[in-house]
Amino acid sequence: MTFKPWIASLMPSQPHPNAQLQTHWNVAQLSVLLLPFSSLLGSAGLLLVAIGVWQKRFQHVVRRPLNWGLAVLSLLLLLSTALAFKQIDALLGLFNFLPFFFVFAGLSELIQTPAQLRRLAWLLVISSVPVVAIGLGQQFFGLAGHVQILWILVDWSIDPTGTPPGRMASIFFYANVLASYLAITLTLSLGLWIEAFFGGQRSVVSGQWSAVSGQLQLKTQNSKVKTSPPSTPHSLLTRLFITIAMFGNAIALILTNSRNAWAIAVFACLAYALYLGWRWLLLGVGVVVSSALGAAFAPPPGRDWLRAIVPAFFWARLTDQLYTDRPVAQLRSTQWHFAWSLAQQRPLTGWGLRNFSPLYQAQMQYFIGHPHNLLLMLSAETGFPSALLFFGLVGWVVVQGSLLLYDQMPLSISTTSHHDGNDRLVYFSYLVAFTGCALFSFLDITLFDVRINLLGWLLLAAIAGVVYQGKGKG
Repeated sequence: MTFKPWIASLMPSQPHPNAQLQTHWNVAQLSVLLLPFSSLLGSAGLLLVAIGVWQKRFQHVVRRPLNWGLAVLSLLLLLSTALAFKQIDALLGLFNFLPFFFVFAGLSELIQTPAQLRRLAWLLVISSVPVVAIGLGQQFFGLAGHVQILWILVDWSIDPTGTPPGRMASIFFYANVLASYLAITLTLSLGLWIEAFFGGQRSVVSGQWSAVSGQLQLKTQNSKVKTSPPSTPHSLLTRLFITIAMFGNAIALILTNSRNAWAIAVFACLAYALYLGWRWLLLGVGVVVSSALGAAFAPPPGRDWLRAIVPAFFWARLTDQLYTDRPVAQLRSTQWHFAWSLAQQRPLTGWGLRNFSPLYQAQMQYFIGHPHNLLLMLSAETGFPSALLFFGLVGWVVVQGSLLLYDQMPLSISTTSHHDGNDRLVYFSYLVAFTGCALFSFLDITLFDVRINLLGWLLLAAIAGVVYQGKGKG
């Protein structure tokens, strides 16, 4: 099989369930593929798609209660901006939220089936391979330079050995931003790898899924069940590609030296192990994690024995011994305490978006771009009502998605030749990927990079879109 036909077989043209949205779906796919390499092309493409979906499906979009909640949240953010400590900064901060609410509403109407989720997952994993390759070149082969095409059409700054030095950043401006991106693509590549090799196999202790009256219901029994493999098995070349992509993403994520991303990768592995009933994977992950934690924090002599086995790259990073000269103002605990004090002083409207940095600098004589916790940032900058509403709306989508996965995903929403077990697997992958993205926001904030921000909303829109279709509210 030659390379070109293989690509065509991997990514054939995919019809949209609604023919009126076919062009929008095609543009959305191209935009997702280009997003990591061009913030402008990717974000502009998805924005245009959202505008088109709003025009064609306005009545469907505006009648969704979730979008009403986002409209209320938008009004609260505007009120916070009007009362902000520095209004211009707060006004600029709105662009990190309001346009993404709009895009989310449009994409959640556009994305309706597990087949679309699978397609987007493949696009994201395929585009991650060049990102990883550039990062490896940066780390090991001295790849560096500034790539700029038509001013901001493409604008990469690749520093030798990474940013900060020694931590892979690839085409992103900082290692933690790349780590957030890889946490998403690694999780999705794991799901696609499992599907390619095991065909959506799932072990179920409490029961098995069966089709009754067009809806999946749970039959209680204590037996191990394996779902059927896809009717069209993946080719050897496809399996080889997804294996390389998965391991490449994993290696790159390790080289970002991000403890947050390491923890999310462990979380993803445990989630898949629990979902599939793979006890060997649970045991393996448990041994690796406990060994690393023991090498970092266990008392001697156990710690010394483990440090002879576990590379210092891991345990020294976990104990923060690689960065022992950090000023107090740079510590997350200091930032969190200050953000909490700001929230208590203005609990209803906050100090305004992007106002944490100037306030922190005035108090601590040290610049920090954000408090490394999205909940605390929103509480301090927009007030408790806005922060709670934001996380409440996002949490509602995740909860509804989880309920749909386990209780009531109809067979009718599947438009692929794959067995329903595979559709469940890809949907589960999105839930895990977004949950990891959300967990990352509690220790760092990467939404200031438009690509990461859009990816988060894309994952959430995909979950919400299938939820609405599954409930017959599309």
